[in-house]
Amino acid sequence: MKMKGTYDKVVELATRRGFFWPSSRDVYAGAPAGFYVYGPLGLRMKEKIVSLWRREVVFPEGVHEIETPNILPLKVFEASGHLEHFFDKLIECKRCHSRFRVDKLIEESLGIEENLEGLSDEELMKIIVENGIKCPKCGSKEWTGIKKFNLMFTLAVGAEAEEPNAALRPETTQGSVVEFRKSYMTMRGKLPFILGQVGRVFRNEISPRRALIRMREFQQLEIHVFFDPDNPDEVYREKLEPYMDYKIRFLRREDRETGRIVEMTAREGLETGYTINHLITYWLVLYQKFFNEVLGFPLERLRYRELIEGEKAHYALAHWDLEVYTEDLGWVELVNNAYRTDYDLSGHMKVSGNDLRVTSPDGKRKFLPHLYEPSIGLDRVLFHELMLAYREDGERVWLQLPRYLAPIEVAVFPLMKKDGMPEKAKEIYRMLISEGFIAFYDESGTIGRRYRRMDEVGTPACVTVDHQTMEDGTVTLRDRDTMEQVRVRIEELPAKLRSFIYEGKDIKDLL
Repeated sequence: MKMKGTYDKVVELATRRGFFWPSSRDVYAGAPAGFYVYGPLGLRMKEKIVSLWRREVVFPEGVHEIETPNILPLKVFEASGHLEHFFDKLIECKRCHSRFRVDKLIEESLGIEENLEGLSDEELMKIIVENGIKCPKCGSKEWTGIKKFNLMFTLAVGAEAEEPNAALRPETTQGSVVEFRKSYMTMRGKLPFILGQVGRVFRNEISPRRALIRMREFQQLEIHVFFDPDNPDEVYREKLEPYMDYKIRFLRREDRETGRIVEMTAREGLETGYTINHLITYWLVLYQKFFNEVLGFPLERLRYRELIEGEKAHYALAHWDLEVYTEDLGWVELVNNAYRTDYDLSGHMKVSGNDLRVTSPDGKRKFLPHLYEPSIGLDRVLFHELMLAYREDGERVWLQLPRYLAPIEVAVFPLMKKDGMPEKAKEIYRMLISEGFIAFYDESGTIGRRYRRMDEVGTPACVTVDHQTMEDGTVTLRDRDTMEQVRVRIEELPAKLRSFIYEGKDIKDLL
């Protein structure tokens, strides 16, 4: 697919400045694709996103965060349906034997943004033949038939194992499901009971591509809401009340052809039955608000795409993908929002033979809780933060990141390497570190070059020690976006920076 410019520039910047890069490629040219290293800046930024998720979602919503193994018994994935259903459609070139995921081969060959996951094998093959789609590697038009390719990495665990008996997890959900009963008991739980996980997952993608968009190892931020299907609105009726007039953006199944996005209030979603119940409606509101108001994604670039049969996961009764739009990549899924009913617990109860039901508070019912799951693809979120923040003009390149998401929050420079300026600048640098800021010291090159280096990685504020500093104890504080500067007294600098970085104050208001 031909990119429109920003994608390639972001990937180049990220690799050169230490956000992320392909694993092992500097040493081993033939290393498998789909695995990435996070450099110091990318790792710091990723940790900030996780911290914001915990602050805005995990802690306020009473989520019990757990950590489960990356490797689980194969029986777990038999019960969850992943062995049977977790596959992509693959096609192979008869000449060079390169393999491709069918829907993405078509989309990228024809330059279309329409999602083709729901089409049958016959419909996909017809498109390939009628459009004369060629192999991207060798140019051949001769293809095998379409095959199913299971995306799980299976393993033989233990010295005596001769056949696969375990697998790297393709989602963190199954860890939460099989540990639900134990967690529920240890935390003296009551429904709705919410588990959360930050974890790595593994998928043997047919053709990893687009940097952090489709990887073979990636990270998820998952929420697992277990609730009573006969009483889903308890707690959430009151929690949703302040947001009944909040507008959620949907691409409904009936609007697929036109691409029309419908803005539906939470009240309308409930009254029409589209958003099913108060619990699900509340989480749809919460995540749209989180991405828009906390992570800084423009609302007009967000939508919930309703998935149809053939697209929905095998476990989902209702399914929406929260997507973001960029000119280079089109609409890309960031959050999988699935109403999984009791599919997972019932599957594990059947395969294991263990009773996973809970008892109602009045003691009159035993039932399997239902599960609602919003699952964030963390790597995609970080990549789109960079894509949406990228700016350039004739003078400079900069990342207009939300200030509190920047991997370096403030840089400290001496104007010159003499007259005591470096010593004073280092003193200020150490003071800012002790005050909790992520600071960076630099005295190399011209002051203009140092500003540009910081702009390029999104550093919102630069502090410069100059001749006047040595006279009156003030420094210049520079705004990344406007390049405007104000003078601030050194003793007032931490408080002013907090207002600027964390509260969004305009630099002029710091005078």
